[in-house]
Amino acid sequence: MERIRSFIAIELPQDLKAELGRLQAKLKVEKPRIKWVSPDSIHLTLKFLGDIEITAIDSIEQAMTEAVNGIEPFQLSIGQLGLFPNSERVQVVWVGLDGRIDMLDRLYKQLEDSMAKIGFPPEKRGFKPHLTLARVGDEALPEERKTFGDFISSSNAEINCPIKATGLSLIKSVLTPQGAVYSGLAYAAFSNTDITR
Repeated sequence: MERIRSFIAIELPQDLKAELGRLQAKLKVEKPRIKWVSPDSIHLTLKFLGDIEITAIDSIEQAMTEAVNGIEPFQLSIGQLGLFPNSERVQVVWVGLDGRIDMLDRLYKQLEDSMAKIGFPPEKRGFKPHLTLARVGDEALPEERKTFGDFISSSNAEINCPIKATGLSLIKSVLTPQGAVYSGLAYAAFSNTDITR
């Protein structure tokens, strides 16, 4: 049985992806070695599923449809830059989100509940909505991580580009040497959403 790597996300508008690309260019440094996420590959991931069987797609789509019940389209905006785990030992650079975080939290909880019913355990770490911009390479020295972390902490995202969330996408992820290649598998529109996408 073929298995596919997949996740559930809110897709971003093209103009925001272009803005995120400009932000990445502003933040690029010579050291440490950093893997920047292609702007076209940036999504607001709500649940990473890992390798699933193709036969599971229908039940996942039904769980997504259940999760969006009562959720109407809402707006998010770009917040501040952030780092995981912290600026001393930076491994991941991300940008946070503002706007209707209350609606996003409600959607996340409903998705966790509906996915748990079909065998996907809830995430233990809690939900920190963010868009990943870059990952620092394993070979980076501690002082390089700290210098880069301090630089990111003193920088601003300065992106004024709204995100209108209108539905959930189940996305297939194929890892290649050039980076991940994504394609949509299923979509669940929020209530009162024009289905044409």
